[in-house]
Amino acid sequence: MQKKIILRLMTLVLVASLMLAMAACDKTGGNDNSQGENQEPAAFGWSKTLDLAQTGVVKDKAPALTGDPTSLKVGVILIGDETEGYTKAHIDGIKAAAEKLGIPAENIKFKYSINESELVVDKANELYSEGCRLIMSNSYGHQDYMIEAAQEHTDAYFVAVTGDKATNAVEQGITNLSNAFNDVYQSRYVSGVVAGLKLKELIDEGELTKEKHPENFDADGNIKIGYVGAFNYAEVISGYTSFFLGIRSVVPNVSMEVYYIGSWFDFDKDKTAATDFINKGCVIIGQHSDSTGAPTAVEAAFDAGKLVFSVGYNVSMLDTAPDTALTSATNNWAVYYEYAFATYINGGKIATDWAAGFEADAVSITELGTNCAAGTGEYVANVINQLKAGTLHVFDTSKFTYEGKKLTWAYATDTDFNWVYDADNVISDGYYHESYVRSAPHFSIIIDGIKELNTPGN
Repeated sequence: MQKKIILRLMTLVLVASLMLAMAACDKTGGNDNSQGENQEPAAFGWSKTLDLAQTGVVKDKAPALTGDPTSLKVGVILIGDETEGYTKAHIDGIKAAAEKLGIPAENIKFKYSINESELVVDKANELYSEGCRLIMSNSYGHQDYMIEAAQEHTDAYFVAVTGDKATNAVEQGITNLSNAFNDVYQSRYVSGVVAGLKLKELIDEGELTKEKHPENFDADGNIKIGYVGAFNYAEVISGYTSFFLGIRSVVPNVSMEVYYIGSWFDFDKDKTAATDFINKGCVIIGQHSDSTGAPTAVEAAFDAGKLVFSVGYNVSMLDTAPDTALTSATNNWAVYYEYAFATYINGGKIATDWAAGFEADAVSITELGTNCAAGTGEYVANVINQLKAGTLHVFDTSKFTYEGKKLTWAYATDTDFNWVYDADNVISDGYYHESYVRSAPHFSIIIDGIKELNTPGN
């Protein structure tokens, strides 16, 4: 098994190096760094325990404002614009936080559709010359250039949202850089619960049976699920695993296949992948991509008589798929931006790594669709309350296996950024502690019941 893990890691190193320039969020390599029971981690030189008390990830809400909000000028470097769901969520969050704190709208300077290149440094320099002393970006691929700008402008502060290198940068003396992410894996789990409840309703009503719809079941009798992913990075793997576990918390006999389309926003590729899943008989199509391609395909298939429903991302897909969109996992970025703005205005130190979920209202799901199962709202509210209280853990290791075994070791820190995790076992107290060693997701284990596929047409 150790040889298999090492070979997979070598393959992913090559894949990651080719894809890194296209990444728009946290693009940590999809390393299969997990070990089953009785594996010996010392053979790889990994530490055996994670001291959770020493985690650098902060979940603080915004402090009370004591400084002058009109004194703050913020520069924002964005991978897209308001036509793209991921970036729109950031724009909305920034504007909402600024309005709440009393920061004048003209004090927020946006640079739209900035690709992951030296152009980031150029735009950071422009923003600095315009008087911005807090400069933020929203793409993982911006991160290295933000570090470069931070080294050049030591009297300004830089935040690479979705990044993962701030802790290492601080250790190298770059103290004016932070990372942030939301615990969106929690909202993906809840969106999976919504999908699971729909499956249960179809089963209870006698609609979803092998006799009526044999195409919707695999050879082992599991209900087929499809997932359109962007890249095989930890953010995506963490998200679709959460989604799958949410479904399986309601309906255990499900299996899921995943396509990586190689883009965060490509309507045609999203639609093609979703169509392929529909033709295979998948009943639920989830997504970690920003276009409406997948729900468009689902709605058309439903109108043609297929039994299929959609779960989206970032924004509600009800306008696109009024009959089949069940909900979308989403972020409330206003929570982080209010925290960062208020902390900076007060003269405080923005956390090097910040991440929060339902407990801070930083994540959510969108409006439930009209075809959701009866009682979904009440059921979901209870699940969210359990997540807030810490009585439910998304990656409870009693709820999944890897190669037929329960996981007791999984590693989440890449100390030398070679795409191989080499420190910190993050399984303790019966669950995998996601976003503990850094704010960005680090769960990258392909658990039993999930299968990665080649992209349709490639």
